[in-house]
Amino acid sequence: MSKVKITKYDEGPYVIEGDFKLIDGQGDEFSTGDTIAVCRCGQSQTQPFCDGTHKSYGFREDSSAS
Repeated sequence: MSKVKITKYDEGPYVIEGDFKLIDGQGDEFSTGDTIAVCRCGQSQTQPFCDGTHKSYGFREDSSAS
């Protein structure tokens, strides 16, 4: 089984790559490909997906794993 890769971009989305399912609160599956960007700023018009709004909204968040 291959691992799913999740990359957190500073001041941007989580990008998820691999073989995964994204399920909503009612248990229904979103239609996705094998790579998606998930919004972290809360301002995207295409929730839960990123539409790039964080760039104009001024979303700020930097953190690292170390």
